[in-house]
Amino acid sequence: MTQHWKGLGSYGTVGLELALSIVFGLLIGRWLDKNFGSAPWMTIVWTGFGVAAGYRAVWRALKRANAEAEREEQAALEARKRFYERDSTDTD
Repeated sequence: MTQHWKGLGSYGTVGLELALSIVFGLLIGRWLDKNFGSAPWMTIVWTGFGVAAGYRAVWRALKRANAEAEREEQAALEARKRFYERDSTDTD
């Protein structure tokens, strides 16, 4: 049960990280546009950076989740293999 809560904490923040990356990029772009008079180009560029950073975070979380699922699947496969090997030696 503890493992499930740990995973929820680890992957539950991905959406927040995506949203904050986009908002942060937007705010930086707006600040740069205001100070340099380049509207709307810096807002567009920095919002794009924010979107890219957010999707990168989602991609990393997805890769991490897939790797964890593969490790768990491998462990379950090995446990089943040990069980059946032990079961076949007990019947001899």
